Amino acid sequence: MKILLIGANGTIGKILEPDLAKNHEIISAGRNSGDFRIDLSDSNSIEKLFKEIKNIDACICVAGDCYTGDLLSLDEEKINIGIKNKLLGQINLVLIGQKYLNDNGSFTLTSGKMGDKPVTNNTAKAIVNGGINSFVLSASLELERGIRINAISPGKVSDIPFDVLINAYSKSINEPINGEIIKVNY
Repeated sequence: MKILLIGANGTIGKILEPDLAKNHEIISAGRNSGDFRIDLSDSNSIEKLFKEIKNIDACICVAGDCYTGDLLSLDEEKINIGIKNKLLGQINLVLIGQKYLNDNGSFTLTSGKMGDKPVTNNTAKAIVNGGINSFVLSASLELERGIRINAISPGKVSDIPFDVLINAYSKSINEPINGEIIKVNY
């Protein structure tokens, strides 16, 4: 399987890439590293990436910035960091990428536990992660050509055993599930 891994040099990407590379061809993409460059906040950058890479079976996104801070410090500009980058960036990966992904391919997005279990100082993350989960649930009803979409919603990554995190992403790409929010280590 040919997998596009966006955010391969990030915390989760560094865990996933070596394991996935044992059985799959991995094409990495990131803002500053990887085989290709991508700016998730720019739909033209997303389109360019999909035009450059052919025959993608799965797209996994483990990238996206989001603001952390208390409610009093939150403003439109800070909320838009996560909306434009993590939320809209992953939505655009699907909206644009569905035209390029192989039949019966899959998208795996990454949200986070704040979408279901917010804590103080994380309102922006709660908005973004909840939005990603809602998008996955809805988009799964309409994607064509057998394309599937799921989200991994991890808790604090440093508290998750690597094999548990890897198994969640592997489940999304290898099993015939669609529209699932896979919660990891809540």
